[in-house]
Amino acid sequence: MDKKIQSVRLTEIFLTFAKIGLTGFGGGMAIVALVERICVKEKRWITSEEFLHGLAFGQILGPFSLNVCTFTGHHLRGIRGGITAAVGFILPSFLLVSLLSWIYFTYNELPQLQAALKGTNPVIIGLILVVAMDMGRKQIKGAGSVLMALAAFAATVFLQLNAAWVLLAAALWSLCESIFRRRLS
Repeated sequence: MDKKIQSVRLTEIFLTFAKIGLTGFGGGMAIVALVERICVKEKRWITSEEFLHGLAFGQILGPFSLNVCTFTGHHLRGIRGGITAAVGFILPSFLLVSLLSWIYFTYNELPQLQAALKGTNPVIIGLILVVAMDMGRKQIKGAGSVLMALAAFAATVFLQLNAAWVLLAAALWSLCESIFRRRLS
């Protein structure tokens, strides 16, 4: 493990992921976009490629935004870093959702609240598209990568396959392709 990365304090990990948990609205890919911006671009704690691997692993098991945070924390400081990142990420959301739930169920006739939440939907979609385009520019190179991305898109949108199965199929395809190329050379 890199000495620079080892020197990241658990307190900094906690505060960083607490900030992400507090300011990351929209769930899923919107959170991933924020984690990518802060941890890859700003702090340079993890490379884009490592981040994408963490995102792929995170797709396999449940809430992938939490999984990406845990993966990044683990990369920085092992198990303690992963737990610290996860708790930091979850705690603000837990407290805020608990408060908002109380307010909502106490004053459930708030059309202003419903209107405000509805207005954020286009912004969240825009954030997801920005992250997808940014990651795509960095990782999709060549005709094979473009075809793989389009096939994954089609499999999830039109065939409604689970992302975990699509990722598994892509990994197996890439492994077989690698073996085939080695045998040819």
